[in-house]
Amino acid sequence: MRIFLHVGCGPKRKDRTTSGFNTSDWKELRLDIDEQVQPDIVGTITDMSSVVSMSVDAVFFSHNIEHLYPHEVPAALAEFLRVLKPEGFVVITCPDLQSVCALIAEDKLTEPAYTSPAGPIAPLDILYGHRPSLAKGNLFMAHRCGFTQKVLTGTLQAAGFAMVASKRRGHSFYDLYALATKAQQTETELRALAGLHFPVG
Repeated sequence: MRIFLHVGCGPKRKDRTTSGFNTSDWKELRLDIDEQVQPDIVGTITDMSSVVSMSVDAVFFSHNIEHLYPHEVPAALAEFLRVLKPEGFVVITCPDLQSVCALIAEDKLTEPAYTSPAGPIAPLDILYGHRPSLAKGNLFMAHRCGFTQKVLTGTLQAAGFAMVASKRRGHSFYDLYALATKAQQTETELRALAGLHFPVG
């Protein structure tokens, strides 16, 4: 059975990752800084020393990279490369600043862009972090960097990933998906892999 490392999992489990991971073929290994969410491994995104090098087949990293400072991003991606097996890959999701800034350009900074289980989400929340969570003292929710599709792809390439596929979703998602492989693949193989892990919509 293949293993994927769910980094910054929070309370989420395998069924809230991707359709590709949510099968009997994959075992989930959860890593988080917060012991209260009962992860398998307690650790930080930039120091996953508790995870053995080349021990996992994939890494799933959803809406966490924007919580890092820009200078911490290369360290996190280097950790992903370290723990991945030679044929491994990473799936990253994060806010799409290009579509968010289009709303801001229309002077909709504090108007709801969409409604989440946590309530209405405005461009201001997507840019800097969910304001109600921050107001409650959860400063881990602050956003410290951001990406467009071009920048996320370039960042993964600069980190040393061999191949990158990406997808941008505008209204009402305002997010990016990227899949990056440690080893070279054909375009056909990369597209097939992305098809398993990228949302249809």
